[in-house]
Amino acid sequence: MTSSVEVPTGITPDLYRAVFRRYAAGVVVVTADAGFGPVGFTATSLASISLRPPLVSFALSTAASSWPAIAVAEGIVVNFLDAEQRTLADRFATSGIDRFAAPTRWSRLPTGEPMLDDAAGYLRGRVEARFPVGDHHLVVAEITDIATRPHSPLVYHAGAYSTVTNLGSG
Repeated sequence: MTSSVEVPTGITPDLYRAVFRRYAAGVVVVTADAGFGPVGFTATSLASISLRPPLVSFALSTAASSWPAIAVAEGIVVNFLDAEQRTLADRFATSGIDRFAAPTRWSRLPTGEPMLDDAAGYLRGRVEARFPVGDHHLVVAEITDIATRPHSPLVYHAGAYSTVTNLGSG
């Protein structure tokens, strides 16, 4: 059997982006405050990397407006989005606006990090490591607090927000 997949000799950013647009990924908003006011950004790079201890990772461009705060923040919050929260995902993916201004509803956890009040759940984590990787940094955080409710997750696929159906209630 022969493969119909072409192996490129040169991987351009556009080609790389096009391949990953075909990969569905969950959508979250990562928030933090390093003492300069709240920051947040929409991410699809969240990964669970360890159970003991509970660790997650996400990637952020070093050119992103949130990077200076994430680079020094001690804690982060990963806010899980419901399928109906596309507007919130768009808001935190938009540059040059106050993402925390109305209509965004948010508050602070007892530890001080900002969290989105309408999030379907969250993970609060203590940043353990930051690794420069290409034009991004990979951030690793140990999870110290969790809250969740049943929801249909927001996903990103083919350049657009979507949802999944026929999920178990697991």
